[in-house]
Amino acid sequence: MKEKLRIAIRKFGPFESAIQKMWDDFCTKNSCDVELDAVALELHPLYDTTLKNEGLKQGAWDIALMNTDWITEAYSTDSIIDLMPFMKNPSELAGAWSESLLGKQRFGKVFVGLPFHNGPECLMYRTDLLEDLEEKVAFKKKYHRELSVPETWDELMEVAAFFHRPEKNLYGMTFAAYPDGHNTVFDFCLQLWTRGGQLINEDGQVMLYSKATIEGMKFYRKALQNKAAIHPKSRELDSVTAGQAFANGESAFSLNWFGFAANCEVSPDSRVKGKVDVANIPSGDGGESVSLNAYWMYVIGVGSKHQPLAYDFIKFATSAANDELLTLEGGIGCRISTWRSPQVNQEIPYYYKLEELHQNTESLPRMEHWPQVANIIDELVLKVINTEEDIENILATAQQKVDQLELVNS
Repeated sequence: MKEKLRIAIRKFGPFESAIQKMWDDFCTKNSCDVELDAVALELHPLYDTTLKNEGLKQGAWDIALMNTDWITEAYSTDSIIDLMPFMKNPSELAGAWSESLLGKQRFGKVFVGLPFHNGPECLMYRTDLLEDLEEKVAFKKKYHRELSVPETWDELMEVAAFFHRPEKNLYGMTFAAYPDGHNTVFDFCLQLWTRGGQLINEDGQVMLYSKATIEGMKFYRKALQNKAAIHPKSRELDSVTAGQAFANGESAFSLNWFGFAANCEVSPDSRVKGKVDVANIPSGDGGESVSLNAYWMYVIGVGSKHQPLAYDFIKFATSAANDELLTLEGGIGCRISTWRSPQVNQEIPYYYKLEELHQNTESLPRMEHWPQVANIIDELVLKVINTEEDIENILATAQQKVDQLELVNS
């Protein structure tokens, strides 16, 4: 029986196909007689098997795809290894990747993950709709201004309402509001940051109650309850299914990760190939456009019995050629060379915009108890969109819960 290298993957077709192609190529070039056991898992099962149930620590997994939300917990629980001892020339990191994709996995002199898949959040939109002359005339007649890519949240909902045509299976705007501790949290942070607010104060404390969060959640409640502008399944859609809905031609706009826009150009199932572009996240009063930077990386488990082989493979998988391969499969390569690649930009005409999007990003805070904070935010956002409870009371209650949590963890 062949030995197996086990890797836990985030369930997404392009990830699965790209990694299998990389492994086949790796084995051919290195005469490798080990079998790859790649298991694709949804978000929560992936977290549970790798960290909660100590799969990386106990040797159940050699490699895992891990996102920035979990990396501090993985490091602080000694679940993953330092990659520095395996690197012959660590200085190569800086030239290959943007600093925005190297910070979350660095702990002092320890470096625990190679960038796998990125793509900040952006506003995806249908160019065939916004550039249509008849639509432009009709919009100007109705709203007394030119039809253009929205720059503010209010403009977005106005244009979304204009294109909302349920009878044609076309909806104005899609949010990924599925309550999984991630999507609603991301939307909360974007509403906060684009209104000039900050999630962490000068004392390092999480601030959920502020002028910016009150304004942001009032907008979010109104938006998610706007049946004349919103995809009716928004509350059931996570980022993946929201991306699929957009690629299926169901929405004029969608707030999602850059990767789902790119996938519209490379997926054989896309109905909007050649009809898509991306723009900056809209802003609110007193704020400016800010994107959320979160990314996936390869990590190696402390319990792995194949650590040298695991490192050789992830180094191979993150090469310039394989970074482009991942991109053309439907993932989002992380190397600067991929962002600038003529071949990639020919296939995905707006791919070069990644470099600009990374210039103005915020990241979720790096703290060991972040998953518990995220659950509190998830809970408050659900109350905002599913009840009529006073928003200031919802935020005040959430702030009390966070304060108590931070006391326990201080």
